[in-house]
Amino acid sequence: MSKEIFSYVKLKDVADVEISSVDKKCYENEKEVSLCNFVDVYYNWAITERKVDSFMKATAKQSEIDRFALKKGQVAITKDSETKYDIGVATYIADDCDNVLLGYHCALITPNENKLSGKYLNAFFHTKFVQKYFELNATGSGQRFTLSLDAIKDMPIYLPSLSKQKEIAEIFSKIDRKIELNETINDNLQVQMQTLYNYWFVQFDFPNEDGKPYKSSGGKMVWNEVLRQNIPEAWTTQKLSSIINISNERILPSEIKDRVYVPIEVIPRKRISFYETADTRKATTGLCPFPSKAILLSNRRVYFHKVCISPFDGVTRDTVIIITPNEESNLGFIFETVFSEHFINYATKNSYGSEQPVLSPTVVMNYVIVCPNNSLDHSYSSIVNEMIDQVLMNEKENKQLLELRNLLLPLLMAGQATIE
Repeated sequence: MSKEIFSYVKLKDVADVEISSVDKKCYENEKEVSLCNFVDVYYNWAITERKVDSFMKATAKQSEIDRFALKKGQVAITKDSETKYDIGVATYIADDCDNVLLGYHCALITPNENKLSGKYLNAFFHTKFVQKYFELNATGSGQRFTLSLDAIKDMPIYLPSLSKQKEIAEIFSKIDRKIELNETINDNLQVQMQTLYNYWFVQFDFPNEDGKPYKSSGGKMVWNEVLRQNIPEAWTTQKLSSIINISNERILPSEIKDRVYVPIEVIPRKRISFYETADTRKATTGLCPFPSKAILLSNRRVYFHKVCISPFDGVTRDTVIIITPNEESNLGFIFETVFSEHFINYATKNSYGSEQPVLSPTVVMNYVIVCPNNSLDHSYSSIVNEMIDQVLMNEKENKQLLELRNLLLPLLMAGQATIE
């Protein structure tokens, strides 16, 4: 791409902007929808169909569906937040998402496709120039900052020709497609891990001495009083505390050093691991370091489905329980155990508090597991841990791709880098 003089326009000259009014509640006589909320916008460069499964459910009027349904090519941004640094954060709508609406505290931008590329606009929103513009134009103080509709519409944009916009956007699209491919591979590995766990430790159809499924092939089962069910004859029960440690270390913000910050908001639902991180400026008090291959479990009831394995050393808040295995070979079993619906139901039943029920480390340690008398089946551990290693490698690659994208972004947007 040869260097080009950018034209200057306002966003309202090349796009339509609407503030979402769709709340998170459910009402009778409204249609059930999925909501792309503030957190979904904030932590994703792009929204694709595969991300929709993790969105919350709500209801909406037909008029809201007509206005705020997500369509390929649009851009969504955060509009309201506790700090001015968290507003104006953008995501690109990469697919037509059936029955998915943008939630409130966000704005939906529909570019004029003859003048503005949505992919380019999304990249432009991530530049420091735009971030500074929104910081200066945010209103409010103390508990809440917001962007007015006029402030968003009047945002200045520097535009090359549409063809050049698409060339710049394609660079970021290639990076995003690679990230998406890694995430898809990880999703498939996660399904395989859950299937193996169910065969071994729920259905008890692990391979017997002849390589056949134990229980289905007539393997002897005996009654266990603790679990109130039949388990394989050579198996026993023990507490989770026999194979895990839970960290209670605390550090100060000044001690974070090179560790990345991973608050509960970043920890994903229904995913083995992650690559997203948060701004360390938000790391204040109650900070807890965690090592690579630790299991991070939210202690808040509303977030019990947020369980994952850390791909790198980091720091989180004390709202996250940090679990490490006594033996690394047990990592996959422990993860699948605390990821299971049975454990989540147990955690929910045994959490305490009225407004925001929490889970104590003691309750986690007292959870009863069933396994072979001596140790976990070696063949299970070797298969599952190999899958985990592949997942973590993909997540680390995604983190590197994210860093590359952030490096290229200001250079391409300022015309200081060229595309051959």
